[in-house]
Amino acid sequence: MVAGGDTGAAVYDAALKRRQDMMGASGPMALVKNFKVFRIALFACIGGILYGYNQGMFSGVLAMPAFQSHMGEYDPFDDNADQTKKGWLTAILELGAWIGTLFSGFIAESISRKYGVLVAVTVFVIGVIIQATAQSGGPNVILGGRFVTGMGVGSLATIVPIYNSEVAPPEVRGALVALQQLAITFGILISFWIDYGTNYIGGTTLGTQQDAAWLVPICLQLFPAIILFVGMIFMPFSPRWLVHHDREGEARKILASLRGLSVDHELVELEFLEIKAQSQFEKRTVAEHFPNLREQTAWNTFKLQFVAIKSLFQTKAMFKRVIVASVTMFFQQWTGINAVLYYAPSIFKQLGMNNNTTSLLATGVVGIVMFVATVPAVLYIDRVGRKPMLTVGAIGMATCHIIIAVIVAKNADQWSLQPAAGWAAVVMVWLFVIHFGYSWGPCAWIIVAEIWPLSSRAYGTSLGASSNWMNNFIVGQVTPIMLSKIGYGTYVLFGLLTFMGAGFIWFFVPETKRLSLEEMDVIFGSEGTAQADFERMEEINREIGLTAILQCLGGNNSNPDVFEEKEKKIAEEGSHEV
Repeated sequence: MVAGGDTGAAVYDAALKRRQDMMGASGPMALVKNFKVFRIALFACIGGILYGYNQGMFSGVLAMPAFQSHMGEYDPFDDNADQTKKGWLTAILELGAWIGTLFSGFIAESISRKYGVLVAVTVFVIGVIIQATAQSGGPNVILGGRFVTGMGVGSLATIVPIYNSEVAPPEVRGALVALQQLAITFGILISFWIDYGTNYIGGTTLGTQQDAAWLVPICLQLFPAIILFVGMIFMPFSPRWLVHHDREGEARKILASLRGLSVDHELVELEFLEIKAQSQFEKRTVAEHFPNLREQTAWNTFKLQFVAIKSLFQTKAMFKRVIVASVTMFFQQWTGINAVLYYAPSIFKQLGMNNNTTSLLATGVVGIVMFVATVPAVLYIDRVGRKPMLTVGAIGMATCHIIIAVIVAKNADQWSLQPAAGWAAVVMVWLFVIHFGYSWGPCAWIIVAEIWPLSSRAYGTSLGASSNWMNNFIVGQVTPIMLSKIGYGTYVLFGLLTFMGAGFIWFFVPETKRLSLEEMDVIFGSEGTAQADFERMEEINREIGLTAILQCLGGNNSNPDVFEEKEKKIAEEGSHEV
């Protein structure tokens, strides 16, 4: 008994072929064609700028004598002192972000992606205001403020990619989600150079430098946050969220507006019906398995997040998604990128840049090269694909780490005699950042945002992002200790783990470019490929009219990965029936 499954898969194969015929090529021209979506996503990515700015800004603040004088043993002037508390000043933000990420799924699903962004910005602003009082409050105020700020940026880093992926058509979805990483790198870029400038307020040494040197960079975060809050009020809701919450008329109008087409255009109708079919399928699945949670109340949504997260571990297909999302984020953080971003001035001092101003200048270059390197990913990610960029980027980063380790091992005690070696190591850090910028920066977030089915997307994205933040927290906490205790071994560790990341991507992660969010079910072999679920989907397709629209298109397959996975699943189910 596989006829129902074959028909259900054929409907999606036909839908995919028809949409790809109409939507044209991916790449820069697709962004021009969908410029309205591009502008909306670009504005939403101010949340990424806030995260990047906060991340980069604090690395420079940590190096300022005026700031260190208020932090006492939490940021000691002696580089040989215990570095554990210094790690807490940095890592506490990631701990807050991890908690914010866990709750962002519920917020995004219950009150919408749009209002979820507004809540996250409010929390972020409260955290920044707390940090601004650290002049009199000392390290405890910084710790508390960064924890609250972290909850805000963690939620933004989770909800914004969901929002972007759901307003974007498939041919530019990767590029728009990559905008999140471009926004982060832009925030890092401007923060590094603002730090470089404010470092001169009053002077650059202890006793001459004024507190404004570090207070100005902290308080400047409030301006883009306010702009995002006000502007987001006028942004559209996610069409997929509207359909899932029975606001279909509004969803259809917004979808047509986003695509720049009429409401009755074939492409709008096809995409709308696919979204509706997937939403109906998942609602009926929830009603069947969890009938007491079938009503979409806020309390049921809160309880459903735990049920949904639990369900991600209960089937082989969904667990594969969990592995892909969480392990990809593990390797993203253990490339060592945030070790560089959080402690760049300290790292450059260790590489022979003894002058604080010189180390901040070298740090500013990090921001420039990362931002520039991220631009190609935004333009070409949907043409090149996720796997090639991730694999090449990982090999490049790992190679840079090993070269830095060799240079440090040979010259750690003689930088003054070998200034060229110090600059060679600095250049390798810059090259490492370039490799991260075009690959693991944007691509890891794209994968986490796009692999989940509609009903689990908010929770699945939260789970994957929580892996990012928890590993981010660990890296931020242990990096000062590793740099102090094992020196060049730090770069060896990061290099070996990054090589492992390249292998994981190449051998275990499927290519997902140009698949619609709904068709991701087929490539991952989710429960939608089971016989009973295919029959349910086929029934829904007939009810809403999707089958009738596509009946003349046949079952030709335009995507070999989808075809291969579908045939494999049908063969397996056929053997089970026998």
